[in-house]
Amino acid sequence: MADRKKTISADSSNPLQTIINLWPYMWPAGRFDLKMRVVWASVYLLISKFVLLLVPYFFKWSIDALNGKVDMAGILPTFMLGAIALVIATNITRLIQLGFNQLRDALFASVGQHAVRQLAFRTFVHMHQLSLRFHLERKTGGLSRIIERGTKGIETIVRFTILNTIPTFVEFLLTALIFWRGYGFSYLAITAVTVWLYIWFTVRASDWRISIRRSMNESDTDANTKAIDSLLNFETVKYFGNEEMEAKRFDSSMARYEKAATDVWTSLGWLNFGQGVIFGLGTTVMLVFSAYAVLAGKQTVGDFVFINSMLLQLSVPLNFIGFVYREIRQGLTDIEEMFGLLEVEPEVVDAPGAQALAISQGAIAFKDVHFAYDPARPILKGISFEVPAGKTVAVVGPSGAGKSTMSRLLYRFYDVQSGSITIDGQDVRSVTQKSLRSAIGMVPQDTVLFNDTIAYNIRYGRPGADDAAVMAAAEIAQIGHFIEMLPEGFDTKVGERGLKLSGGEKQRVAIARTVLKSPPVLILDEATSALDTTTERDIQAALDVVSKNRTTLVIAHRLSTVIGADEIIVLKSGEIAERGTHAALLERNGLYASMWNRQREATQAEEHLKQVRESDDLGVVTRLAPAT
Repeated sequence: MADRKKTISADSSNPLQTIINLWPYMWPAGRFDLKMRVVWASVYLLISKFVLLLVPYFFKWSIDALNGKVDMAGILPTFMLGAIALVIATNITRLIQLGFNQLRDALFASVGQHAVRQLAFRTFVHMHQLSLRFHLERKTGGLSRIIERGTKGIETIVRFTILNTIPTFVEFLLTALIFWRGYGFSYLAITAVTVWLYIWFTVRASDWRISIRRSMNESDTDANTKAIDSLLNFETVKYFGNEEMEAKRFDSSMARYEKAATDVWTSLGWLNFGQGVIFGLGTTVMLVFSAYAVLAGKQTVGDFVFINSMLLQLSVPLNFIGFVYREIRQGLTDIEEMFGLLEVEPEVVDAPGAQALAISQGAIAFKDVHFAYDPARPILKGISFEVPAGKTVAVVGPSGAGKSTMSRLLYRFYDVQSGSITIDGQDVRSVTQKSLRSAIGMVPQDTVLFNDTIAYNIRYGRPGADDAAVMAAAEIAQIGHFIEMLPEGFDTKVGERGLKLSGGEKQRVAIARTVLKSPPVLILDEATSALDTTTERDIQAALDVVSKNRTTLVIAHRLSTVIGADEIIVLKSGEIAERGTHAALLERNGLYASMWNRQREATQAEEHLKQVRESDDLGVVTRLAPAT
């Protein structure tokens, strides 16, 4: 797969090079059945071309027979020498040629679709191999559009290069040979000049249209990106009443697409007209020559009809030459960006000879870790600490201190610039990413669910788990009772990104799937920061159960959730400012103590306001209650 990757380039503007690059997909290794389909499709393709050349001959003989001038004795059977028999033979030959064409297409269909599937699969896998940085910088709508157009472009290139380009040139050579042998060099010269001018004009005009097509694709991608982004943020649009602004942004992109698409169709009209003029002039000259020959008695009317029929047949593959070239060039434009995506190197890759992570205890150690997303702005500046096996260590600090970055580094979404992160003494950069991530469970701050059932989202932690295990995980996460109350139970759809569930319900689903995964190492990345106090307490109780006897790294904003941690690390500006237990840090009366006091005051104020509201509501109820 890696070797194939090197052969395909976004700059592959040569159709022949494209065929070479795509050949491994059209002639797939290990698929003898598909290879034989290619062979038989090619055989039927060539047979259909030879049969097609018989049609003008039968047509010519039919005309001559109607004029009483047919002389094919010894070549055709006696029963076919009559005009009616020759007319019937003409149409039977057309049907036979059509049958071979359809058989060719049917055989090649699975080959073309296999190539599309393999390249689409490769692109999908490659997208998941790219770094988190890449996906944060790209827009989902634009990526989906690029892949969609790219797969269609690949299908076009695979189909047309094999099924049309080669047979078209074969037909041209046979036609030229027939004209030369039957009617002289002048007919061959006219045919050659006409075809050369036709192809030259087609290539030049198609190259001109490529820039127009590229502009249309860019506008299409931009419009699709804006539409997807707006729909994903549906609630935000409603909150601020900006439907009209979103519609204008989308329409501005569509206006550019409209202009570019109009230019594409207009330029296509000029291309078709120019092709018609060139071929029409060539046909006129050749038929004028033939008409003079008929009047001079050198040719029969059948010869005149034969030449016209041959030219009409040649116009079809010639038109395909223009069509195929345009489609290949436009297909290359469509897959240009997708090939560009395939050439993006993953930022995080397994080291050569990387072994699977061997978990014995699950102890984590950060050793002098330095990291920066941008070299001009360091995030972590020499962080060192350990999370002993089965213990819980919490990392707290102001926003932007680098807390969540630590969880991303442990998961190897990024690699450290210097220092090391180890699990049981094994550097995470020296083990396979798959084994590393299978050993770690994550409950993130922003839980995003798949647009599927609750059961599917919980089972995502361990896809092979049975229903009993899913239900048990839901009970541990304290969401089992809620699910049982739903009309469809575990089969309830959660909606796009899980928006049909509340924040607390989504967090419980996230906890349940982590419970089902049952990892030896657990990361809780501000899992309760977006919840109200009551829900936070319920979720925290579930998290305490999950983290029991597991090596746990807690990234926390609310300090009330980390009181029971074995050690608390206080980060400030990417450095460890303080560390110790909750009680020791309060006694120290430093940064942690000031953060604790501020949050406690805010919590007390929140609870006081809640009590006031409840007493006011009770007073209203009392005043409105009827006297007894």
